[in-house]
Amino acid sequence: MRRQPSVPRADWRQTAESHGFAFHSPGGTVYWDESHFYDFSLTEIEVGLEAPAAELDGMCLEIVRRAVKDGETLGKLGIPEPFWDYVARSWNRNEPALYGRMDFAFDGAGPAKLYEYNADTPTSLYEASVFQWIWLEQMRAAGRLAPAADQFNSLHEKLVQRFAALGMTGALHLTAAGQSLEDMGTIDYLADCARQAGLATHVLGIETIGVDNRGRFTDGDDHVIGALFKLYPWEWLLGEDFARHIPGSGCRFVEPAWKTILSNKGLMALLWDAFPGHPNLLPAYFEGDSHAAELGDRYVRKPLLSREGANVEIVLPTRPGALAKRAASPGPYGAEGHILQAWHPLPRFQGRRPVCGVWLVGGEAVGLGMREGDGDVTTDAARFVPHAITH
Repeated sequence: MRRQPSVPRADWRQTAESHGFAFHSPGGTVYWDESHFYDFSLTEIEVGLEAPAAELDGMCLEIVRRAVKDGETLGKLGIPEPFWDYVARSWNRNEPALYGRMDFAFDGAGPAKLYEYNADTPTSLYEASVFQWIWLEQMRAAGRLAPAADQFNSLHEKLVQRFAALGMTGALHLTAAGQSLEDMGTIDYLADCARQAGLATHVLGIETIGVDNRGRFTDGDDHVIGALFKLYPWEWLLGEDFARHIPGSGCRFVEPAWKTILSNKGLMALLWDAFPGHPNLLPAYFEGDSHAAELGDRYVRKPLLSREGANVEIVLPTRPGALAKRAASPGPYGAEGHILQAWHPLPRFQGRRPVCGVWLVGGEAVGLGMREGDGDVTTDAARFVPHAITH
């Protein structure tokens, strides 16, 4: 695994715009960054990232199987008690999931370590699926990468196949916060994948969804929503006034409600408890667990529902017997509770710290997106950097 310098394509911005990648430079900042790329060997991909992600997915499903039978676990995760039965029913009905992204610390040498699982509303999908593949094709065509250079990336094909396998009838509505350019861009991309799978789609802002007098969700034209993909976290949905209508709405949600168990930092503590010592896991405990003392004086304190690194604290000793807390970016999280996870810093390449996001579709590891930041915590300021497999 190497960080290789690269001259950006002269027309990459025009290429991005022409392909619908409108959020490549939000607010004039650098998000898409092709001034370099991460170069992997095939073994690093297949053995170092792909295989662990697939194994961990099976372990995560075992955690769900156990949790839906255990109110104490659901309570630890902060899932509201009135929805415990609804979450369990979604699992017992085998409601299928679409996708997720596991974030790993990996340097190409030691085993990849799972930081967290973005199992419900992961973003950076379009850039991982489509735009970095366009980059690869154009770099090969220009002779700047060898013709045999490849990428860990079958995301688009697998998304289309998965939509076709979901067994949906009627129209699929797709929603996100309408004011978010990135979220709506991601929704537009997923709608295109669904259409390629033969589904009829309607894209709408979540603020336009209503409820009829029978408790069913409706779109802006008062059509009943029978199936809804939402780029909107389950914990936010369950906190809304309309949440009381969800169990009886007859609406099929993607992702299904059982994903609330996986899209939660508490998953890391549950995994470590169930599979202690697994080489791809970091020791983790719910805050207040007496076993957390085993982490010693180096650990990371994460809110259960934090996103984009918000409210994450790194606790490290500054001198013998003393602890220092270094807060990451501010945010609204923490009241829901925390986990403590062993300190395992991201690798450093030329002063930058990459996190490897392995994408899963239908439980299969099918792609990689690299986010690169300046500090120890990956925030929403991290850049997306393409990758290639060249050796």
